[in-house]
Amino acid sequence: MTVTVRDALNQAMDEELERDERVFLLGEEVAQYDGAYKVSRGLWKKYGDKRIIDTPITEMGFAGIAVGAAMAGLRPICEFMTFNFSMQAIDQVINSAAKTYYMSAGLQSVPIVFRGPNGASAGVAAQHSQCFAAWYGHCPGLKVVSPWSAEDARGLLKSAIRDDNPVVFLENELMYGVPFEMSEEVQSKDFLIPIGKAKIERQGNHITLVSHSRMVSLCLDAAAVLAKEGIECEVINMRTIRPLDAEAIETSIMKTNHLVTVEGGWPQFGIGAEILAWIMEGPAFNYLDAPAVRVTGVDIPMPYAKILEDNSIPQIKDIIFSVKKTLNV
Repeated sequence: MTVTVRDALNQAMDEELERDERVFLLGEEVAQYDGAYKVSRGLWKKYGDKRIIDTPITEMGFAGIAVGAAMAGLRPICEFMTFNFSMQAIDQVINSAAKTYYMSAGLQSVPIVFRGPNGASAGVAAQHSQCFAAWYGHCPGLKVVSPWSAEDARGLLKSAIRDDNPVVFLENELMYGVPFEMSEEVQSKDFLIPIGKAKIERQGNHITLVSHSRMVSLCLDAAAVLAKEGIECEVINMRTIRPLDAEAIETSIMKTNHLVTVEGGWPQFGIGAEILAWIMEGPAFNYLDAPAVRVTGVDIPMPYAKILEDNSIPQIKDIIFSVKKTLNV
């Protein structure tokens, strides 16, 4: 059966709310309006005001309430209408949530999930289009997850809610309505995807493509085009940004001897930059037959005009160009 990413997230929250009465959801429009993107559809009707809580438009306030609730023994899911607005609450996320377990010598855990859409959507300009994977991936004490498919969304959100550490869960608005095949196994209430493990979405032996979130779709599309020309790409869906599954990437490079990373975020100090550093410092570097290449968003605030926006985020043609450049074909 096919399930959209939106419905997979909704099912995951519904099942975890039912499983554990300490779990609750708060954020802007999550209750009576069914969620700004309808991800929490039906949950308020089912669980009521105590478990599904509409907040004022004050990220610092409700993120702080959520972190305090986690410290007091509850398991909040804190939704940001977009992660751009999490900048209002970044002190709560980093200083209050991420560092407390360490600063308390392991006495005080903070089991909380911060979730919502991250990265570029369409036509929402500079203040609503940036990717926070590198921002939050930089910070020890957080786990950072970036699902692509409905299976990822379901299995990783359930794992995130059950995790005793703060988890930043980066969704993508453009993926919400995308349907994916979902097996019986994945639909089981006990199905979890471990945080920190990547997944090979397509096998190949000529070049490794590594990406996360919506860019996995573009990598698979590029791989399909390249396959017609006899170039077989191995596509790795990172799933988790922190902790990074370097081993999966290294194993693939030892087979393909080439690497291209693809991300929607900015190039400086980005996810691709981190992966390239890992590879250079690790055992796979000597297996590379050509320099690794990054495909990233352009190093500017996101423009509003559609043609400029299209030129600011990676397209399939950019991935194909970089693969051919790396393979020297």
